[in-house]
Amino acid sequence: MTKDQSKKRADERSQERSTVAVLGPGGVGGLLAALVARAGHRVICLAGDETARALRTDGIRVRSGRFGDFTAAVEADTELREPVDACLITVKHTALDAALERVRPEVLGDGLLVPFLNGVEHPATLRARYGAARVAPAVIRVESTRTAPGVIEHGSPFAEIDLTGASVPRGRLDALAGALAAAGSTGPTVRVVDDEAATLWAKMSFLAPFALLTTRYGVPLGEVRTRHREELTALVTETAAVSRACGGPADPAVALSRYDAFPPDTKSSMQRDAEAGRPLELDAIGGALLRAADRHGVAVPVARGLVRELEDNRRH
Repeated sequence: MTKDQSKKRADERSQERSTVAVLGPGGVGGLLAALVARAGHRVICLAGDETARALRTDGIRVRSGRFGDFTAAVEADTELREPVDACLITVKHTALDAALERVRPEVLGDGLLVPFLNGVEHPATLRARYGAARVAPAVIRVESTRTAPGVIEHGSPFAEIDLTGASVPRGRLDALAGALAAAGSTGPTVRVVDDEAATLWAKMSFLAPFALLTTRYGVPLGEVRTRHREELTALVTETAAVSRACGGPADPAVALSRYDAFPPDTKSSMQRDAEAGRPLELDAIGGALLRAADRHGVAVPVARGLVRELEDNRRH
């Protein structure tokens, strides 16, 4: 088969109607569920009783400068009851164990499991439970918030997804990318990326300094990069060294330039969780960073100190 024929077949697969489950239809999951449903695919949202009832009755209402304001009809249930082509996992890491009870491996069938989670350790956990060939990790760059069950505010002018999966056949990734892209300009930008470790660490190496410092000091990114610039620079350097050891990107200057380009009032999701009194993804982000550093013998004194301080703050 020629390259053009392969692309044509992938395009045909992407246009076929898929059945996609979304575990946790919050800010990210709700946006993706609505976009995929609007493109004509069948969507089953998995959530608690109250949210499931709201989605069945009113659908998902999206307000977005990028995708427009619209309402998408979806199905909703408290657990997966039939095989699907893919199940998007869009809960936070702190809720993962409980949420997975809604998706039993024997019901999922051979559907792909697509985690949009922070951190780098969850793919191994999911592969141990569901099998290596079914787990296709993804990274999304978007600002999207659930303001009420089934009500989504998409604030960023972009929504970009990197889809990967070291042990998933490329054809299945291409087909899923087509469904997620949701008919071209009406959906997010989706890339299929070969290097899973580099994809996950590209996000981790940016997220960890941002999350740890904004949460530790309770200030937005603008104050971190001015009042705490020296600590930010040191932490970015440490994180880049760990990323390099794990096969990811490792240019501290690039990371710092990305932070400098963000609006000064930007807050991390971990900081927002701390402000709301919700559980923190500290172990999935900071803990995972420290464990990777220990495995590769990389010294990370700044990161270690921040994680310890945040753990102490949580206990008190």
